[in-house]
This record gives sequence, structure tokens and C-alpha cells, in this order.
Amino acid sequence: MSEHDEEGYSGAATLVFGSDEVAVEVDLRGYFQPIDGRYHWYGRIKKHDDVTSRVEGGARTALLRTPTGQAEGTLTDPDPWGRYRVGGISTPPYKIEEPVEH
Repeated sequence: MSEHDEEGYSGAATLVFGSDEVAVEVDLRGYFQPIDGRYHWYGRIKKHDDVTSRVEGGARTALLRTPTGQAEGTLTDPDPWGRYRVGGISTPPYKIEEPVEH
């Protein structure tokens, strides 16, 4: 994988705020950063009124669950289209392919 290759996931996901679950649509990407030796993942959550209410109410972290994994993510301010950015460092909330050994 080159330094510019990114793996990701697009589709249905669940944000978990404490004991509350919110079904969302996400577009996620990530990459291994050799400088710090960790995997960095990030993406956007499609506009969702419940997510907006929670973030405006002070929520800044949530568990993000996809069909192939889950991870704690940080939520930031929305873009002009109402989509919140989400991201994290370490194991992403989706399966990544293992490098092929030659």
C-alpha cells in the first residue's frame, strides 16, 4: 500500500451515545501513519437531525459501529451540508485488508 492508498467503508452504521443508538449513513476512510505507527480513520456522517441535536447538546464522542467493526470516534463541527466529521486513531470501525506478503 502506498502512502496515498486509503481503505474505507461507505454505508449503514450506528452511532452509540451512552445507551442510545442512532442509525446513520457514513463515508469513512483511513490510512496507516508510519510516523506515529498508528491507523488514522476519518469520514462524514450523512446529515441527521438526531446527531445534530446531540452534538449541539455537547456530545463530542460516540461509539461508531459498522457491519464489520466498531470504534470510539470524535465528532467535530458540521460542514455546510450538515454532515458531521468523525474520526479516530487506532483500530477503525470497519475491516481493513491485511497486506499481501510477497
